Amino acid sequence: MLDRSDILEARDRVRETSRHTPLEYSHTYSSMTGADVHLKLETFQRTGAFKIRGATNRIATLSEAQKEAGVVTASAGNHAQGVALAATRVGVDSKIVMPEHAPISKVKATESYGAEVVLHGADYAEAAEHAHEIEREEGRTYVHAFDDELVMAGQGTIGLEVVEDCPEVETVVVPIGGGGLISGIAAAVKGEKPDARVIGVQAEGASSAAASLRKGERVSLEGVDTIADGIATRSIGDRPFEHIQEYVDEIVTVSDPEIAVTITYLLERSKTLVEGAGAVPLAAVLFEKFDYVDDETIVPVLSGGNIDLNTLTNVIVRGLVETGRYLKIRTVLTDQPGALERLLEIFTAHRANIYAIHHDRTSREVEMSDTEVEIELEMRGPDHVDAFLSDLREAGYEVDVLA
Repeated sequence: MLDRSDILEARDRVRETSRHTPLEYSHTYSSMTGADVHLKLETFQRTGAFKIRGATNRIATLSEAQKEAGVVTASAGNHAQGVALAATRVGVDSKIVMPEHAPISKVKATESYGAEVVLHGADYAEAAEHAHEIEREEGRTYVHAFDDELVMAGQGTIGLEVVEDCPEVETVVVPIGGGGLISGIAAAVKGEKPDARVIGVQAEGASSAAASLRKGERVSLEGVDTIADGIATRSIGDRPFEHIQEYVDEIVTVSDPEIAVTITYLLERSKTLVEGAGAVPLAAVLFEKFDYVDDETIVPVLSGGNIDLNTLTNVIVRGLVETGRYLKIRTVLTDQPGALERLLEIFTAHRANIYAIHHDRTSREVEMSDTEVEIELEMRGPDHVDAFLSDLREAGYEVDVLA
């Protein structure tokens, strides 16, 4: 089991490569929750995520023969970049296997750090299986994304920074994928402040850790489905599971809509870009997935900001929908002059701003004397949406809400 000394040694190894990232008090989220919320911004870490810490610590311990043979790993993206940069900095050849549908931004970033990228498999599990084949065939050292105590110790340096920068911390909230991050942070935090809580958070569509903790043994999921691709693993690792059982106080889950809303809040309120995995700790606080008291000092670890731009576009729209800021409706009008103008009078009365209108007179879904209209709108919140839809229906329009 990791202890404080392991993580202090790791800090000495990673000091020159990783950054001591900011920990900032958030007036916005403190006001929203009643807690004293401080954000640990690993989004400002080199490579845009925490993974450089563990990768650097592991590669720093390789023998000369291992360095000569090179390293290999599997990753959905952030560990890939961490291994690529850590290996390149010390002249070690790296080969990274990523799932076939890994975000293109993470693939290109990994290549830019000097690694050879191999796309294989539908998810992390299949990519890892292929990476182990390369390990055997080429004699490379496998740098595991989470099931390695040296990697876990490297990630644990975040916990040291949290306690140093916020000594009054009472609860640290950490995302869980394979479990390496929370294992290292929990060991560090408990070593410095035994009474502090460590709360783990998973996406509902990839919640193996919560199930494992309930059952008392590792549970492997048949598949995963979440926008938080950085924590989309079928199971947690053997070593992380032992550390989670020992050090972690509670594990909760958040939904994809809750993750999307949190990403949108962080962009709009904090001017901070996070990926899905980086948003889940704050989502757990905002949506009260665990109990906390007023003025409790809580540190959500925003683990990374490497989100694909196409994914970001979809997430922002979903976040706006969930917060009542975006509305897409369908209705049917009589196909005659003035019909659209009369409809838009209601829009004007409610100050509903129009993004786009699609007016289709040829739709087979309506009578030949009618026309179908789809309209995208900017709204001001759930109450605005409800009042607007109520007035439309009261005026005799049959309205379908599409988004």
